[in-house]
Amino acid sequence: MSSHKDLQKLTIPGLLISLGIIYGDIGTSPLYVFKAIVGAQAINESLVLGGVSCIFWTLTLQTTVKYVLITLLADNKGEGGIFSLFSLVRRKARWLIVPAVVGGCALLADGIITPPITISSAIEGLHTRFPQMTLPTYQIVLIIIALLFIIQQFGTSLVGKAFGPIMFLWFTMMGVLGIMMVVQMPWVLKALNPYYAYDLLSNNPNAFVILGAVFLCTTGAEALYSDLGHCGRSNIRVSWIYVKSCLVLNYLGQAVWLINHNGEYLGAKNPFYLIMPEGFLIFGIGLATVAAIIASQALISGSFTLIAEAVRLNLWPKVRINYPTDQKGQLYVPSINWILCAGCIIVVLLFEKSEKMEAAYGLSITVAMLMTTILVSKFLQRRKVPAYLIALFFAVYLVIEGTFLLGNLVKFVHGGWFTLSIGFMLFVVMWTWHTARKIKNRYVKFIEIEDYFQIINELSDDETVPKYASQLVYLTSANFNSEVESKIIYSILQKQPKRADIYWLVHVDVVDEPYTREYEVDFLVPGKLIRIDFKLGFRVEQQINVLFRRVVEDLVKNGEVNITSKYKSLSKHNIVGDFRFVVIEKTLSRSHNLSFYEQLIMDIYVQLKKASLSEERGFGLDLSFVTVEKVPLMLTTPDNVDMRRVQ
Repeated sequence: MSSHKDLQKLTIPGLLISLGIIYGDIGTSPLYVFKAIVGAQAINESLVLGGVSCIFWTLTLQTTVKYVLITLLADNKGEGGIFSLFSLVRRKARWLIVPAVVGGCALLADGIITPPITISSAIEGLHTRFPQMTLPTYQIVLIIIALLFIIQQFGTSLVGKAFGPIMFLWFTMMGVLGIMMVVQMPWVLKALNPYYAYDLLSNNPNAFVILGAVFLCTTGAEALYSDLGHCGRSNIRVSWIYVKSCLVLNYLGQAVWLINHNGEYLGAKNPFYLIMPEGFLIFGIGLATVAAIIASQALISGSFTLIAEAVRLNLWPKVRINYPTDQKGQLYVPSINWILCAGCIIVVLLFEKSEKMEAAYGLSITVAMLMTTILVSKFLQRRKVPAYLIALFFAVYLVIEGTFLLGNLVKFVHGGWFTLSIGFMLFVVMWTWHTARKIKNRYVKFIEIEDYFQIINELSDDETVPKYASQLVYLTSANFNSEVESKIIYSILQKQPKRADIYWLVHVDVVDEPYTREYEVDFLVPGKLIRIDFKLGFRVEQQINVLFRRVVEDLVKNGEVNITSKYKSLSKHNIVGDFRFVVIEKTLSRSHNLSFYEQLIMDIYVQLKKASLSEERGFGLDLSFVTVEKVPLMLTTPDNVDMRRVQ
């Protein structure tokens, strides 16, 4: 992994990587933004100039100022994203879990609507080239989406190397096409004056609908921050200058075409393709389709990373996470892949055309941006930024994003309900998993481990008790070395007394830094009872089996512990003793004293638990060396039972 300083270096490869993985979503927005702004209205100069002005100032205030200049400062050891940001500020206030979870769910919902709308917008260009074509384009879109999700399991590192050059070609093409149109009508540049945005929004009766459409130009802004760790702040900031220039030029070029068709209705036509020379159109459609696929790939990969972080922060059920290639950060989450695939297919079948999908797009990402604003405000507070500047930042973006939210809410009945419904379902999963863990922890009883040092020592030496394992390992949730769950002591001493040469307690603490891998060793009873505390970053895979064995190897090498088997026949040959992990799974018993809300949470949790990975698989343990013991969590004291003995 690159060091934090390396990530800040400005390099040509870094700039290309930025173009390839960060700007897919925001870079394909010219495919549908102006089409959405004009909608069913007659084209008029005020609408077109005001539309360009709104787009330019949205990209400037929302993308450039908020994300590129301010939010990119909130790097967590070089990493970005809403959960990285949450990890930086969560100690400030416990309630910050709410915007983090809401924002994470909104981003995942965005991952379901982005591939259909971008790929559909690109493929629909075929109608411009072949007006007589009768084949519905959504069938082609379905095939592309299905193939896109099928190849995820094999990794994308090989084709990923081509993303940067392809996107550079894409942005250059958009910029050149824009310039070709602008030179025909240079005065269109006056649209960059904010007056035209003000004039449009204050005089047009459809102002909120237009705002909802304008917002689509900045939907990929969150990706700039999410992929901070892959590209580095300097590369993102410099590449954004080129990207924004090409985007603005293309929007201006589309504006020229629209002004030339003043008074007409756009209908099914797309100004993005209409500014292309006819002979170039097929190449343009092909490049747009590839760019749309790259944009979709970035959203899918981002969703995988988001879920992996959520799992390690205990905000999502444990799910299988695969690493299809050796490339850093490349992972594949099968369950999320097929959920996203199903969601995308439903979107395509439900809406069929990109113009209908526009109504479902933007609402969830507006919510995500509002949540980021809250978390960034807390981050600025942590950085000791003057309170009046924080208040100014918060107020400005609350107004901007709140206005966009109102503009997008207008689209609720036309499709916005779909992404909000998806986001709500995701929120229920995250919130349930987080809250259920807190409820369960209330009823876990911890005891002083020192009280059991002597008896554990004696049990280990008691040859009348059959040996359970040479090395017996328990996973503990106790945060302090002086404590242990009562259920672990019960398991060792009473639930089939377990004699072992050495007892190990392993505790995993997920820390706020992304890639930390540290451990501490505490010899509670020298040679008999040892505790290992792992401090792992929220982006580190929790392969406890591998990490634990590595620590034991180091301890043996340093002469701090002897793991040679004590069976005489094996000991003389220096054979290493066997290891066995014991995972204690806490199951709910009587829960009459839970409130209705808590009972509902636990009921949903039980169903989620059935669908999630088991504890032993989630921690990456070798299943052939694991014993799972189920113990009840007593949420109420047993009722007193009166009985009478009779003769």
